[in-house]
Order: sequence, then C-alpha cells, then structure tokens
Amino acid sequence: MKYACILLLGLCATTLGTPVAAELTLQSDYPGGNIVVEKHSPGAVELRQDYHTSSRWWFYWNFEATAAPGEMVPFSFTDGNVIGTRGPAVSLDQGKTWNWLGTDTVDAENSRTAFRYTFGETGGPVRFAFAPPYQVSDLERFLETVSGHPALTVDTLCQSEANRPVPRVRIASQAGSPKHRVLLTARHHACESMASYVLEGMFAALLGDAEDGAWFRANVEVMAIPIVDLDGVEGGEQGKNRIPRDHGRDYKDESIYASTRAIRETVPSWADGKLHFTLDIHCPHIRGSGNEHIYLVGHERPEIWREQQRFARILEAVPNASLPYAASNDMPFGESWNTAKNYNAGAGIFQWAGALPGTRNAGAIEIPYANAGDVTITTETARAYGATLVAAIRTYLESIHE
Repeated sequence: MKYACILLLGLCATTLGTPVAAELTLQSDYPGGNIVVEKHSPGAVELRQDYHTSSRWWFYWNFEATAAPGEMVPFSFTDGNVIGTRGPAVSLDQGKTWNWLGTDTVDAENSRTAFRYTFGETGGPVRFAFAPPYQVSDLERFLETVSGHPALTVDTLCQSEANRPVPRVRIASQAGSPKHRVLLTARHHACESMASYVLEGMFAALLGDAEDGAWFRANVEVMAIPIVDLDGVEGGEQGKNRIPRDHGRDYKDESIYASTRAIRETVPSWADGKLHFTLDIHCPHIRGSGNEHIYLVGHERPEIWREQQRFARILEAVPNASLPYAASNDMPFGESWNTAKNYNAGAGIFQWAGALPGTRNAGAIEIPYANAGDVTITTETARAYGATLVAAIRTYLESIHE
C-alpha cells in the first residue's frame, strides 16, 4: 500500500526506550514501498505489512520515515513476526544502499515485532525494510555500468499487466553457435529481493574479465529474466501466494501472466535443444529450520535430480565462496514443502523447463534473506555469491562432454 502521512506524536517512555516529543512523517509512496499505519498515539506507532493481493499472510514491508534530529522512535508491528534475524534493513540514501540495523534495536520481549531507531542530525528521510529491496532502478543502475559490452543485449520480454516493459538480459556466445544455453530467472515472488543481488553478481561475473566470464562468452549463450513479477516488485507487493496464483506456479496449463506466458513462448525455440542449465533464484521464509542456509530445490524427475546432485558437489567445492553452502542441506522432491501437494496450484519454471528437449539440469536455489548459517548476508556478499554460482555452472557445463 502506498501511504503518506504526518504523525504528531507526544511520545512517552516505552519498552524500547524514552523518546522525546516530535513530528514524525511516514510514507511508502515510492517503488517497492509497503506499509499500513494502524495506530498513532502518544508513545505508539503501530504498523503492519500489506498482503491484500496474496491469499495468506506474508512478511514483506518497506517504508520511509522522517523525524526531528536526534529523535528516538519506536516502531511496532501488529500482524506477526516480521523482523528478520539481523533486524530491519536501513537506508540513509533513499534506497540506493542498504545495511542491517542489527538486533540490538529489536524488542525481543515482544517476539521481535518492534524496533527502535534514533534519527541522525538531519532527521532523515530514512528507509526501513524487511530486507534490502531491489527495484527496476537498481537493475538499470547496474546495467548502465556494463552498457556497451559487446556480448550484452538488453531488450523487452513483454509488457506487464500494468504496461511496464519486462526486461530481458542476454549474454551471447561470441564464438557463433554456443555449445550450451543457460536460463536464469528471479523474482517470481516479488518480495524475494536478495535473489536479485545474487543474479546481479552473476551478470557481473559473466561480463567480467576473469576466466569464468571469458569461458562463458566463448561457449554459452545466457538468457535471463531478472524480474518476472515486475508489477509486484514495483508495487511493493508480496508476490508470494498471489491471488489467483503467483508467478512461480504459472507454468502449467495456460499461463495467466504476460511474463510467464512470454517465457513459455520464447524459450523453447531459443533453447534449440541445448538448454543444459536452468536456475530460478528464490528466497525462503524469514528464519528457522531450513530457512537459514542456501539450498537447491530438487526436481521431481530422477534424472534431473541426479544432475542437480552432481552440480551440488561442484558448488560445494568452489573455493573462497562469500557464503557457505552444503549439499546436505538440499531439499529432494518429496521432502518438507517440496512435494506434489505444494504444486497443486500449478508448476514452477524449473519443472516446466525440465520437460523441454535437451534440458539436463533445471532447478531452483533458495538464498536466505539475512544469514547463511552464522554468516550475515549483505548486498555485497550476495553479489559475490553470484560469481560463485557462475564458477560452479562453468565447471558443471565443462563436464558434460567429458
């Protein structure tokens, strides 16, 4: 929900500290913004995330606040535990860069549903979010840095339902006919922003001067759809469990969204029997068992799962990775949520791609929002992990013809 208001708060002592009276301005009227103000009274700012386009509760939120210099403000959420393991993400430059605020600001006594922030000398504006967002503007900012690269083509996959151009990134093989084709996608669920930082890191490695990038550009053609649910991302929506179904379940029967329909229409002819690797990048739930480590989601076809396991061993062995990964954390089909029942609403892209002629390996990877084991995930380490994935995919593809 796009929200803008000015709250005049006579604030008093709370469990989060003792703020002083001041004027507080809240708003979310910008790409990716999402907040609903429930209540504002002396000593209380109560908020909740907006998930009205989803069929059930989800946890993404993103808003901007301005207060008096030095003002300490408590923010409380009324609809569930929506603060991650590293506290809120915070930006002091209107969303260009993000850091974790940390858990010292979080009210543990209230089940991590509240945090406090002391505004600096300017009083803001300061943006807060569940995790570092990634918008079209972030993608465009990165693409500008590699504009003019001879292997890079950026065009439009289709127009979204809101008539936005859905970007498509292609990195061509400069040796003519490629030996392999690779399909990369992210943001089938709009809120899963850390996936985009990983994909951006993959782009940087694929286009860079290092050996892995040079090998890819000599042997592989890559197609990537960086933001599948573009309207959801720009509108600040959850995307997960979207009504009537989300983009991540729109690859069975007739697709109802323009982007998924365009992917299904264009990829088979482009693949030309050489789609040897497909990776759909996601983020899991907030925290807890299974949500605080990187893992591959297993395909239901045994022959593809065997290829995924082979890739997993390669990925596990990549040296100097910015984030830890263990193949033992992967989720085979039939375990946890990765069951036939979970796909009653439809199929994901990796399931669809797994049925295309020539496909060898088609899967999804889950990148946690805030931590992989004991290691904090930042925008920088997520980008760096993109290079790790590129190195592993190269090794995997090189092994196909051995």
